[in-house]
Amino acid sequence: MSDETTADDATVIVVGGGPAGLSAALFTAKNGLETTVFDTDETWMHKAHLFNYLGIGSVGGSEFMATARQQVDDFGADRRQGEAVTAVSEAGDGFVVETEADEYEADFVVLATGANRELAEDLGCDRTDEGTVDVGVEMETSVEGAYATGAMVRAEEWQAAIAVGDGAAAALNILSTVRGEHYHDFDVPADAERVFGEHVAE
Repeated sequence: MSDETTADDATVIVVGGGPAGLSAALFTAKNGLETTVFDTDETWMHKAHLFNYLGIGSVGGSEFMATARQQVDDFGADRRQGEAVTAVSEAGDGFVVETEADEYEADFVVLATGANRELAEDLGCDRTDEGTVDVGVEMETSVEGAYATGAMVRAEEWQAAIAVGDGAAAALNILSTVRGEHYHDFDVPADAERVFGEHVAE
């Protein structure tokens, strides 16, 4: 991110609209970063039914995805449904993301393309001996400002709950970088009342 970029104008592009990508987008958009999500709806969640997801008794994968997308939309992310990303490259202090329709610039990029690691490979991200994208606990790759999440970074642990955690970790690290200090997204009842008003869950 450029030294001149502030928390008010930092931009994030998320490539992938499954649990990992939408989780990252939710956290960045919710906390005021301009966020664009490219979602081709190729997530495995449409084949799933969740009853191993903490806090959810039972929900179909497609229903879960509809709720997740609505959350991301409600917090102001620009979700480009059906627009596939063809390339991601470094450009100055940020990145250029290409689709067949256009080119987009961002300070940060979060890759959440499942087991398809081609964009990360093309970007020059280091790989592990297992062939996954090499990241730390904050999900940042060897390319500064580029993050990889979910099945991209795990050989076998492909679970919605894990992917959501990866996306959140990436987003919080981006927010910490932008704000220049450790950032914690921890809401209290007053925050929920402010956002949801009388519709807040008990």
